[in-house]
Amino acid sequence: MWFQKIIQLSAQSRGFHLVTTEIEQQLTELSSISIGLAHLFIQHTSASLTINENADPTVRHDMEAHFNRFVPERAPYYQHTYEGDDDMPAHIKASLLGNSITLPINQGRFTLGTWQGIYLGEHRDHGGKRSVVVTIQGQ
Repeated sequence: MWFQKIIQLSAQSRGFHLVTTEIEQQLTELSSISIGLAHLFIQHTSASLTINENADPTVRHDMEAHFNRFVPERAPYYQHTYEGDDDMPAHIKASLLGNSITLPINQGRFTLGTWQGIYLGEHRDHGGKRSVVVTIQGQ
């Protein structure tokens, strides 16, 4: 069986946000899959999806601090500057982290590790709602 759906993630401030529950709540179809794969693709060039620590919020804070230092705003060599100081760094961060993840499904749930969760990397100061295409293959 194949299934595809576009879900909306709520608008978030700049940073890394644990969105596992928000995604699962919008995927009621997940419960009918005994085994399969879910591919999640974010339809934006200034936000990313990744998997990381789900328990300690300081990890999300440290990720944001690191990426802000690693990819600074107002670098003198940026040419793409007309959409704001946060725009070009957002594009770079999104490319580094990626726009999609693939997760195994078992017995109607994502098969994440004990300490894993899905992160939305919101790389703009005011990114707004984010659209994610979810494609599920399974039985």
